[in-house]
Amino acid sequence: MAATAALAGAPAADPPLDRRRMVAFVCMVFGMFMAILDIQIVSASLAEIQAGLSASADEIPWVQTSYLIAEVISIPLSGTLSRVLSTRWMFVISAGGFTLMSLMCATSSSIGEMIVWRALQGFIGGGMIPTVFASAFTIFPPSKRSIVSPMIGLVATLAPTIGPTVGGYLTDLFDWHWLFLVNIVPGIFVTVSTWMLVDFDRPNLDLLKRFDWAGLALMAAFLGCVEYVLEEGPAHDWFQEEAVLVCGVVALVAGIGFFWRAFTAEQPIVDLRAFRDRNFAGGCLFSFVMGIGLYGLTYLYPVYLGRVRGYSALQIGETMFVSGLCMFATAPVAGRLVARADPRVMMAVGFAGFAAGTWLATGITKDWDFGELLLPQVLRGCSLMLCMIPINNIALGTLPPARMKNASGLYNLTRNLGGAVGLALINTALNDRWDLHLARLHERFTWTNPMVLERLDTLTRGFSGLAGNPDAMALKAMMGTVRTQGLLMAFSDVFLLLTVLFLAMACATPLIRRPRPGTGGGGH
Repeated sequence: MAATAALAGAPAADPPLDRRRMVAFVCMVFGMFMAILDIQIVSASLAEIQAGLSASADEIPWVQTSYLIAEVISIPLSGTLSRVLSTRWMFVISAGGFTLMSLMCATSSSIGEMIVWRALQGFIGGGMIPTVFASAFTIFPPSKRSIVSPMIGLVATLAPTIGPTVGGYLTDLFDWHWLFLVNIVPGIFVTVSTWMLVDFDRPNLDLLKRFDWAGLALMAAFLGCVEYVLEEGPAHDWFQEEAVLVCGVVALVAGIGFFWRAFTAEQPIVDLRAFRDRNFAGGCLFSFVMGIGLYGLTYLYPVYLGRVRGYSALQIGETMFVSGLCMFATAPVAGRLVARADPRVMMAVGFAGFAAGTWLATGITKDWDFGELLLPQVLRGCSLMLCMIPINNIALGTLPPARMKNASGLYNLTRNLGGAVGLALINTALNDRWDLHLARLHERFTWTNPMVLERLDTLTRGFSGLAGNPDAMALKAMMGTVRTQGLLMAFSDVFLLLTVLFLAMACATPLIRRPRPGTGGGGH
């Protein structure tokens, strides 16, 4: 009897890892990798696409912007669609549609066609991202998270980091069409394999009867216009541009309507009640700031290397690849740590590492090269993994399976919005501080400053043996030096702002409640 009682009170045996589900999940993760990779894969090759499609300088950024806007709309919608269609059909449609749109992008003959296909590619493929996150926390028990969490964390952070590198190599070796053709064979594989292997849940078509079409329209207008304002605002002095102002007004009106529908509709398009969970709300906030570190630094370093160092797309990609290697090395370590250590400590160390990297970058000069950027990139790559995996577990790991699909869409949306807001703020701060430093430098570089006159005289003598006016060439070179120095000072200011932000997040980690072992998630 005592033995029987002891057995009855013993904890349940750790269930074995279902191989079929694991293979299916790996295929889904690969699909998510393609969807996230395509956000940044074109960033280093926009000039080649512009030449190939005879696009203007104002039109070509929409190759990336249209994808981002459509994906931001798609991500929160995926929770509802996944419950209606089931995980299997949701992912098959997303992967298949993404693959087809990749083919259409490769065959585009005009910038208009490219923008349409890129928007559809982002909208259809965007559903793969939150579906993978939701599946990770519903089909596997908490004991297996040390395996699946590093996998999705690595993909979600590595893909946008190596996007410019992959794009630069493909464009350099072949041409820009291969930025999209590279998706075809893997896309077909992911589509077929998920159709054959995924059987996590069943469709619920009855949900279509109460589908909130008004909420969908308001959400699309709200998120689409917000993304447009964040993307285009810094380049057009924000609301001084009519289109940005109109989108800002539409975003405000649609946002009020969307939140009203979210709290009053019988079946809202997005259920915001997940934010009542303190850890989910906190995890989303940390994910938002992590998005700034992920996308903001992926943007800042290439801008420096391109504008100041004059690097090509391929050289920028090769320099930036260090962060990706560090993520690979740190992912398994972070996976083991998250099962043993307090996730809040890992997050604090991760954000402190972010801060250390950006603090080192405040000393940036025009001579910085691979060697000087090595340690900041190592800190960024390692810190991303130390942050991403525990944030995933804190935000999603304690929610019941029934709320996971909707919550996963909201959670992934915060990371993308963090990236969009971060890029907008970084661009604005960079431009404003550049203007400020240029004004201050111009006050010092006057015709009465003996050091300036001496430098001009030296430059003039250096240009005297060349064709052209030596005085004009010397003055132009001097002005170029002043502009570069002002830009470097602006970079330093932006890195300092990011340092303060990341340190603040490191100090805020005690506000998160430590999740109890074995809570939330699935396996059923």
